[in-house]
Amino acid sequence: MTTLAETPASLGDQLQQAIDGLPPDHLSLDALLEQFGPQGLLLLTALLTLVFLIPVSIPGVSTVFGAGILLVGISRLLRRPLWLPSTLRARQLPADKLRGALGRGMVWVARLQKVSRPHRLPALVDRRLAETLNDAGLVLGALLLMAPFGFVPFSNTLPGLALLLLAIGLMQRDGVAVLLGHLMNAVSIVYFSVLIGGGGLAVREMWQRVFA
Repeated sequence: MTTLAETPASLGDQLQQAIDGLPPDHLSLDALLEQFGPQGLLLLTALLTLVFLIPVSIPGVSTVFGAGILLVGISRLLRRPLWLPSTLRARQLPADKLRGALGRGMVWVARLQKVSRPHRLPALVDRRLAETLNDAGLVLGALLLMAPFGFVPFSNTLPGLALLLLAIGLMQRDGVAVLLGHLMNAVSIVYFSVLIGGGGLAVREMWQRVFA
């Protein structure tokens, strides 16, 4: 069976093809893995990030997609085949809602494709140390994506954009896109640090007012 990762179409065309091919009722990671094939894990990662780039809430998506991206990053980092627990593989998600959310997220793919260029700054993608750091960046981005700040604006968008940049950069061997992906991870960390620090100050202020 020919998988999406083996077709010569552009990144945007392959992702749109995957979205158009979603089943009408429910979707699982297992079905997506079969559709993309073992060589298409970065393409799958790019698809899974799209739903986090727009303001949408679909129950269960953050856990399933975030964990899926995390395990893709770990498999690349350890240079081993992707392993997913059976419960995660089989978890059913509403395909009809996902189709609309993923379609709206394609706007980001179109934007990034215009600025991404293959084989820029190759030292940032081709060397063994660079590969390790970039795969670690995927793991970090997935962990940030799964952080319990889903109710806060941009808490999913920033790490989701980092992951999309990293995935596109690795697929196109574009060191600039990869570098921007790492930068967005750093921005996400700073943003979350401000949220945590601000929340701590608010709690302390409230405590002092109540018990002063």
